[in-house]
Amino acid sequence: MRDDLGSVVALPSRVRRVVSIVPSLTEAIAATRRDVLVGATDWCTHPEDLDVTRVRGTKNPDVERVRELAPDVVIANAEENRGADLDALRAAGVAVWVTAPTTVEESLRSLERMLSAIIGEVPHWLDEARAVWSTPYEGPRRRAVIPIWRRPWMALGRDTFAGDLLRQLGVDNVLGQSPERYPKIDLGALPEYDLVVLPDEPYAFSPQDGPEAFDRPARCVSGRHLTWYGPSLVEARALLTEQLQ
Repeated sequence: MRDDLGSVVALPSRVRRVVSIVPSLTEAIAATRRDVLVGATDWCTHPEDLDVTRVRGTKNPDVERVRELAPDVVIANAEENRGADLDALRAAGVAVWVTAPTTVEESLRSLERMLSAIIGEVPHWLDEARAVWSTPYEGPRRRAVIPIWRRPWMALGRDTFAGDLLRQLGVDNVLGQSPERYPKIDLGALPEYDLVVLPDEPYAFSPQDGPEAFDRPARCVSGRHLTWYGPSLVEARALLTEQLQ
């Protein structure tokens, strides 16, 4: 089996123990076969009643704790997790499956490939998500800046899953051609834009923290629905469309 990076991942004929170090993939595994999930990061908040061993964060997983859980595979992401940590897991004899989607369509294919390999089935929620995102957007378009951090200010740049998702909702990222995926930005030197989109993660933007820095309309949106790929994709289109109005 090959992951999104084309790496061969040696899996047993039946996977019984999975550790996920990506919140959205934790939710995807839990929504499909919760009983195989034995470990997750402290940031894996969905489902809310998830009761598994915690292995610290996405950027500093406890490699020894993960190894002690004896997983058949660890689920990771090329962007969220550090290569050094993934190499350390592999050196400890742990199989690692890495995802790397940068568009909604790629995320759907990535999830199908991962779940088919690890769980052995394509769940109903994934078919629902594919149906939800199969209809092209045909309304008016807006140009937006999408901050993800302040102090310093940073925003979505090129080739991001969230940027592609917004594009499919009629919102075009004015920094979509940036040389960087998450550039630092000068608020006084931005391209012309119509809208500011402020997700509540990774920085917790809110109506009281963020909109006041801009002279254009701002919309606070769910970071989970904007940046996670998994079961949240089923409701993300309707929810974000409402929040962006």
